[in-house]
Amino acid sequence: MDARLLDILVCPICKGPLIYKKANSELICKSDRLAYPIRDDIPVMLEDEARKVDPGEEIE
Repeated sequence: MDARLLDILVCPICKGPLIYKKANSELICKSDRLAYPIRDDIPVMLEDEARKVDPGEEIE
């Protein structure tokens, strides 16, 4: 994932910062508790494609 792209991407819902989880190929919004998938190095920033992060799942 390109670091410059990560610097400009924000959550499409709340416009908050995203956390990159390389192991899961996801961008996570802590505020909305949504994880956006990254497919073929392209972030899919659609609410319908995001998965809900479980309350017990560590985001940091």
